[in-house]
Amino acid sequence: MTISNVLLVHGAWHGAWCWAPLQQALDERGISSHAIDLPGHGISPLPLGDLHGDAAAVVAALESLPPDTLLVGHSYGGAVISQAALHSDRIAHLMYIAAFALQRGESVNGFLRGAPRHKVELSEIIVPSQEGRTTLDLERAGDLLYPGSSATTRSANVRRLSPQPIVTMTQEVEGPSDLNVDSTYVLCNRDRAVHPEHQRIMANRCSTIIELDSDHSPFVDDPASIAEIINGIVNG
Repeated sequence: MTISNVLLVHGAWHGAWCWAPLQQALDERGISSHAIDLPGHGISPLPLGDLHGDAAAVVAALESLPPDTLLVGHSYGGAVISQAALHSDRIAHLMYIAAFALQRGESVNGFLRGAPRHKVELSEIIVPSQEGRTTLDLERAGDLLYPGSSATTRSANVRRLSPQPIVTMTQEVEGPSDLNVDSTYVLCNRDRAVHPEHQRIMANRCSTIIELDSDHSPFVDDPASIAEIINGIVNG
């Protein structure tokens, strides 16, 4: 199946802005890409939603693009694209970057409860609120999420982070049919947000596994590496 476009889906607390370095690298390779703000994130004027609402926004974005799209999800965005893939026939390939490649009936928290226990530093900087949302400790988030970037980039990125609804982590992926789409998992083996051993469990559900000596956000810290992987999928 020919892939005509790339749609990028961000993870928790982020927005479409986080994909800018990767999109520049893709532009240099002649690959068309679009990045979506999930509801309530980035510059979206919509209220914060839940997993199913986030996935519905992705399905709507797919409808506005040419068919046969490579759908890319990072971190929590993996749960979103897993849900979206059960409700759209416009996806040629799924790509997970240090992401939750969930099966039907699984949630992010449900997967983590059922998997072998591995502590990650991200859990230490999540700040819950009484409104059913979480934020991150901004003093530590930059070093944890973008350790390979400059201090200027880290500072700019953490100022763009926004609250994340807790419900997005507890809702299960559900849909009318089984998933039948080729997929690639990019496993980041120095990740301190989604443990590499948890990633490995989910990566084994995918058609192809590519392991990077990388932190949680290689599309920020080393966008060329992710652009080359995408180029291989699109033009391979």
